[in-house]
Amino acid sequence: MREGGIVLKNKNIFQLIHATEIINNSNIVYFMKRFPHKIGVTPVLVLAELRNSGAQKQTVLADKIGCTPGAMTNISNKLVKAGYAVRKYNDDDRRHVLLDITEEGLKVFNEAQAFGREFQTELFDALTDEEIEQYVNIQDKLLAAAIQRNEK
Repeated sequence: MREGGIVLKNKNIFQLIHATEIINNSNIVYFMKRFPHKIGVTPVLVLAELRNSGAQKQTVLADKIGCTPGAMTNISNKLVKAGYAVRKYNDDDRRHVLLDITEEGLKVFNEAQAFGREFQTELFDALTDEEIEQYVNIQDKLLAAAIQRNEK
């Protein structure tokens, strides 16, 4: 009986993972199609990090965002070209370069954040108040487990 329960639990977990991936991908597609600025989700995450923590080296940003240094260079180039970020050079050491958010980048980030809240609210309208409460409790439990796992 125990072995059958494990198989069912694993099957349900994989179904949950699959459904979560589909929802996440759908949300990204929705964002990309409807957000008026031609900027992806990862560059928005970079803008958020710059807004929250200030100017940073691209290697530090890559670690925080979870992308490769090469991908971060590409994202940074696009953000700078769009006027959403600037590179700040150290006069004493030109190799020491920080990426920083611009006023235009802050404006686009704020719009992306508001847009994201709006469409997430639409998504969660499918749930009842009780289901939302259950979902919040589940997310809190998973977050606590993730934090505990990362502290080991």
